[in-house]
Amino acid sequence: MTPRIGSLLAALATLTFLILFLVLPVATVFRHAFSDADGSLTLGHFAVFLGQPLMLESFYNSLYVAVASALAASCIAVPLAYLTIRYEFRGATLIQTLGVLPLVMPPFVGAAALRLIWGRTGSVNLLLDDAFGFTIPVMEGLNGVIFVEALHYFPFILLNLTVALRNIDGAMEEAALNLGARGWRLFRRVVFPLALPGFVAGVALVFVKVFDDLGTPLVLGVTNMLAPQAYLRMTQVGIDDPAGYVISVMMIAFSILALWLSSRVLKGRDYTTLQKGGTSLARRHLSSWESVLAYGWIILVLMLVLSPHVGVLLLSFASVWSYAPLPDGYTLAHYASVFENSTGMITNTLFYCSLAAGIDVVLGTTIAYVILRTRLPARQWLDWIASAALAIPGLVLAIGYLRTFRGITVPGTEIAVTSTWVLIVIAYAVRRLPYALRSCVAALQQVAISLEEAAHSLGAGRLSTIRRIVIPLMTGGMLAGFVTSFITAAVELSATMMLVTRESQAPMSYGIYLYMQSTSGRGPGAALGVLAVVAVALGTYASHWLVARQSADRQTRRTNPEIGG
Repeated sequence: MTPRIGSLLAALATLTFLILFLVLPVATVFRHAFSDADGSLTLGHFAVFLGQPLMLESFYNSLYVAVASALAASCIAVPLAYLTIRYEFRGATLIQTLGVLPLVMPPFVGAAALRLIWGRTGSVNLLLDDAFGFTIPVMEGLNGVIFVEALHYFPFILLNLTVALRNIDGAMEEAALNLGARGWRLFRRVVFPLALPGFVAGVALVFVKVFDDLGTPLVLGVTNMLAPQAYLRMTQVGIDDPAGYVISVMMIAFSILALWLSSRVLKGRDYTTLQKGGTSLARRHLSSWESVLAYGWIILVLMLVLSPHVGVLLLSFASVWSYAPLPDGYTLAHYASVFENSTGMITNTLFYCSLAAGIDVVLGTTIAYVILRTRLPARQWLDWIASAALAIPGLVLAIGYLRTFRGITVPGTEIAVTSTWVLIVIAYAVRRLPYALRSCVAALQQVAISLEEAAHSLGAGRLSTIRRIVIPLMTGGMLAGFVTSFITAAVELSATMMLVTRESQAPMSYGIYLYMQSTSGRGPGAALGVLAVVAVALGTYASHWLVARQSADRQTRRTNPEIGG
């Protein structure tokens, strides 16, 4: 087999997987949204959707919650990013680290905890009512969803904006200062516009994540939004209900629209700087009153950021916690219950996520090699199709699976494919493929092609070169991609809720949701949530450690070539 034929077969196998488990299910959703029962094209389903007050209300609510969450997240992230990059004060690194902590906890887990802390009868409002005679209705209805989503997703803006602010050339700020720009005017006219690409990227991610979220509204009892309505229609009315497909199409359309608008906002503008040849923004010292304001804001933000984690931890140990600022007693019974009754969920999570992450690494490595090391025509399409999974909500993908594979049985049995755990694993793999792909592409880009050429000149074949040269040098990036896919799949709820057909198949994310549906199950649910957070935190740490170690190893080989020899 020639190298070109081998590469072609690998590309075709990968393309077949993407078409079968991404393109075809999404196309099926679109087909049923635009077709009648007899298969003829129609816009009637959309007309029915627009004629139902509940559906219109759900659409406006989803749009309102997504926009409001993005704005609220911006109000948290922008000052935090600017303060930690622009000013010199103690604890900046710790603050930035704690600032991304919400991403470790799934939003639907934090929702239950935030209700105990900030709800009508939560800790904060009980203390405010006793001390001052008023309460803050922050967790009521849609406001509660916005509050939870903003607290969970603001790190997307913080991370992107921090990088953008660091890349601004300090000479541009100095020029503005020489022309008389100061304070708010300097930030509004010079600093923030130059950091706009990072801000827009973060806001677009927040909008898409919130617009497609299913677990948080359901945990908070809010069903008049698009994602909950699609789930309820499919589970209560049935898989043949056109409304579920119409909602799915609208969710995809607005996800793509948000990403497209984010690119249009920046089109035609020049944000380049000379930072690599100059200096970044000069750090300034805070005056006394500025320090008070800055630390006051940071403390307030960190209290909000840490409140879901504190709430879940307390709830997991609480024997009784009702109408009181703190639990009335503490126990380990919830953890004992989890390890006694829910070990299957923990095992399922490890199995599903490990298998899905393994698939992602194989696919990501294959796609990376095809687009970077071959000259196959249209090879870039593999990257584009795989990356498109970012715009497909998990709920929509699951609906597409249920419809596409309905009636298909496992070969040699009468077991329906849609009732097995296989589709759960595939859904996890497809949804997380873009994360592993980016890691694998970055890893392969840093492998010098001269090393492969040297191996070929010594008589090594293509497969031998890949196995003995390329893969070992990509190991760090591949492991980082594996860990990233694993930890993000571990908290997937939208696709899970549609594809789990019996409790024995349930992973931890679904178990947490089931527990949280009853008052008696909140304690075990919180305990399971703590275990999920610990697993995600350890995975996140491992991912960063692997990337840092790979970077250090590369630097060592550059400075001491004889070590790698």
